Amino acid sequence: MRRLQTILTLATAAAMPSLAQAAVPAPAPPQERSVALIGATIHPVDGPDIINGAIVFSGGKITALGAGVTVPSDAERIDVAGKHIYPSLIDANTNIGLTEIGAVRATNDGSETGSINPNVKAEVAVNPESEIIPVTRSNGVLVVLTSPTGGVISGTSALLRLDGWTWEDMTIKAPVAMHLNWPNMRPITAWWVEESDEKQLERRDEQLKAVRQAFADARAYRTAKKAGSPAPEHDSRWEAMIPVLEGALPVIVEANDIQQIQAVVAFAEAEKIKIIIRGCYDAPLCVELLKKSNIPVIVDGIHRLPTRDDEPYDAPFTVPERLRSAGIRYCITGGGGASNVRNIPYHAATAASYGLPRDEALKAITLYPAQILGVNDRVGSLAVGKDATLFVADGDILAIPTQVELAFIDGRKIDLSDRQKALWEKYKEKYRRLGIQN
Repeated sequence: MRRLQTILTLATAAAMPSLAQAAVPAPAPPQERSVALIGATIHPVDGPDIINGAIVFSGGKITALGAGVTVPSDAERIDVAGKHIYPSLIDANTNIGLTEIGAVRATNDGSETGSINPNVKAEVAVNPESEIIPVTRSNGVLVVLTSPTGGVISGTSALLRLDGWTWEDMTIKAPVAMHLNWPNMRPITAWWVEESDEKQLERRDEQLKAVRQAFADARAYRTAKKAGSPAPEHDSRWEAMIPVLEGALPVIVEANDIQQIQAVVAFAEAEKIKIIIRGCYDAPLCVELLKKSNIPVIVDGIHRLPTRDDEPYDAPFTVPERLRSAGIRYCITGGGGASNVRNIPYHAATAASYGLPRDEALKAITLYPAQILGVNDRVGSLAVGKDATLFVADGDILAIPTQVELAFIDGRKIDLSDRQKALWEKYKEKYRRLGIQN
């Protein structure tokens, strides 16, 4: 995957240097001294809230938190009385850093040519200068899973901290998972579909054959490599598949329809691989199957329409609660588009409005994605020893009026300026000069 400099960023920087500078702030310097946030309500997520508490972090790690914490004498004390402290929100399905403007092809680097690309690594194509990154941070989303798209086997994803000079600086964990796009198992009839039913089924069969052949070739390569002599010619595609075959790397499979989910689970059992299902609109209809195989799911966005004419309007909004009440491990995303990752707390809030307990809604965008992605020892909740990747807000983060006032990534204080705030200031000044009150 080629690294492409964002056209919009360059054009803006050339035309309005001061605005561009405000929109893409420099990465934060390393934490040099202990920091203590004092007087806030702390939401550890994996435990009860701490009223009028303090949290201390040093060297990028949380060293103490609670209501009676002793603050080191040399620490920088920040009074956040009346505020709320949360761990970073985590979106488990984004293409942040791989796309800038969907309609501008040169700013999209999320997929590779061909349909079988297990060797593709999302992190190496990430653009740290993306203007979407500061906007996303401004709403408390400091950690994301960036995933490749396209083809049948798209490649591997990476968990990123949204601050850094390079993709190496930003990467928390890579690879996190292999990504597989499962084809529709039945023809789709809609106004935008031009292919006939026969053509759709033919394409489905071709894709399924390609998936099975890829796994067969990878297993043959692994077997030949273990045999040692003669050693097979190095193939980066099948090398990338070996951790999947050995159970060390899960496969995130995109599947929404009940028939897709059933087919995916059957495939995983036959291949003896670990899977995580993403999309999952029909997952509540497959709870026994998912529980039997202990398969976690990533609910890919709540703000969507029902897929069937006879479904209630709120069917998409109740998916998380139906999964929770059935005992399925799940998390919630913002729907996949880079520009809308900032809205992930409102997806969780909608789920909370339709039955999901409020504390569960918060866990669904913090602790649960960290657990599913295997990084809950570092992020997802506030505890001693975990990364000091957190933010301070003036209210409930699930409420739209709430504003994020401070953010820290690995203990580094983040500049929360972004392009949208810069434009707000610009046009506020315009109306001030016109004598129009805001």
